[in-house]
Amino acid sequence: MTKKLMLGNAAFARGAWEAGATVAAAYPGTPSTEITENVATYDEILAQWAPNEKVALEVAIGASFGGARALCAMKHVGLNVAADPLFTAAYTGVNGGLVIVVADDPGMNSSQNEQDSRFYARSAHVPMLEPSDSHEAKEFVKAAFELSEKYDTPVFVRSNTRLSHSQGVVELMERADVALKPYVKDIPKYVMMPGMARKRHVIVEQRMNDIKEFANSTELNKVEMNDTAIGVITAGVTYNDVKEALPNASVLKLGMIYPLPAKTIADFAAKVDKLYIVEELEPFFEDAIKAMGIDIIGKEIFTLQGEYSANMIAKGILGKQIDSRDAGVLPMRPPVMCPGCPHRAVYHVLKKLKIMATGDIGCYTLGALPPHEGIDMCVCMGASISMATGLEKARGKDFARKLVAVIGDSTFFHSGITGLVDMVYNGATSTVMILDNSTTGMTGHQDHPSTGKNLKGDVAAVIDIETLVRGLGVKNVRTVDPFDMKALEVILKEETAREEVSVIITQRPCALLPQVPVLPALHINDTCTSCGMCMKLGCPAIERHENGMWINETLCNGCGLCVKVCKFDSIKKAGE
Repeated sequence: MTKKLMLGNAAFARGAWEAGATVAAAYPGTPSTEITENVATYDEILAQWAPNEKVALEVAIGASFGGARALCAMKHVGLNVAADPLFTAAYTGVNGGLVIVVADDPGMNSSQNEQDSRFYARSAHVPMLEPSDSHEAKEFVKAAFELSEKYDTPVFVRSNTRLSHSQGVVELMERADVALKPYVKDIPKYVMMPGMARKRHVIVEQRMNDIKEFANSTELNKVEMNDTAIGVITAGVTYNDVKEALPNASVLKLGMIYPLPAKTIADFAAKVDKLYIVEELEPFFEDAIKAMGIDIIGKEIFTLQGEYSANMIAKGILGKQIDSRDAGVLPMRPPVMCPGCPHRAVYHVLKKLKIMATGDIGCYTLGALPPHEGIDMCVCMGASISMATGLEKARGKDFARKLVAVIGDSTFFHSGITGLVDMVYNGATSTVMILDNSTTGMTGHQDHPSTGKNLKGDVAAVIDIETLVRGLGVKNVRTVDPFDMKALEVILKEETAREEVSVIITQRPCALLPQVPVLPALHINDTCTSCGMCMKLGCPAIERHENGMWINETLCNGCGLCVKVCKFDSIKKAGE
């Protein structure tokens, strides 16, 4: 038996492999991205990036119906996109096991909200497991596949940022030899017309009653009896903080977090003097346990926001800190677009022309920060285009003359296409800017339908964005290198003045892609007047010092954008 230090996300992938899964699909989204990237390293699993989470889950559902064990991974807001097939898949049930790993993000390290995915499990009537470390991440995925096939249901495995991105020791096992289950045509089971769905709903309710009984006996839930003065119910990575903060307390560690093991909880509560619930985000456990008539202390001493720590738990329950070390107040380090980022030029021109922008999810969202302040609103993937339509409907076509919708290439494929269809169909006149940097940048440079490669790294069909946009009925489509700022400025003025929808595609690869050459660093000579024009680009390589402007050569990649805005020809290439 081999032991290996693994990221939680790598352990989830290993669990799918050991469980005999043969199909996996996802759309990249932090903190879940590396799950499917690691799955792709196993030759036995056909893994793919889908355009969005809804498509990914539908691929996994189809594979399950076809008899394969299938995995689908996503971040919490991605589950919103996949909710439509999820709820009905709970009715159809499965053939091969279907496991959905969803990663929440307490503290919003890389997300626009702190959504709690446990409510999806309850609402969709889908059981949910939650591991506390990398070893359990692997084992719980395997257990989830077994549960899925035993109870004919999709099964959730819940992660979060800390579990996904921390390492733990994992025991590596052999891959299970799981045969492809035969597909048998079964219209009442797989075709969810109202008549069939009503009958399946009865089956779902009976299934959940059966799983509730299982929850009371499964070893996924563990009772650790110690000092009975304090009892704690917890789950996931928070369990580790509880053990550090309260090493002598009795603990009920929930591994199956939906449905809850009511009898196990009641038995545990009866054995301790004072009962606490420690759970990040919403009072999901707390409300359910209080509804059982059990006295428990929870959110009255703990926050609804962010990640928990051992110190927070010790202070809340014991009224003391367990660690006096204090790092002090650390300086803020706001996220910025990288040196050489092609999006920087876009926002520079938008600000110059005083054009308002509806924004979207991706690296270009950073254009909302100073000095550009180029995005007025950002809600979710694909919303920029639809919001621009709504603004125009609300405020009129004259307002749309100073409005653009900004969206990235991967996000356009994810959920921007339908917004553009709506623009064309309903006669909008706004301008859409598709910032094509040839990758899915913010989640770590994953491929997508126009990059020419698939998740496995094989050559794939290329969907040309300009051809696609024209096929949707957009007559006015312009493609431009954003670093040609003069041309971009002319095109923006022309397209925003039109009386019909138009699309501008700014096409320049991400500066961090391996095929993009890194040029010699630039420097500022003594003709600089410290006018600060280069600072307006917001490039982290350019700094203002007491003696004038300066370029940090360790950060500069020689893109030359600052050269184009300097009015005094003071920025030169190496050797000039």
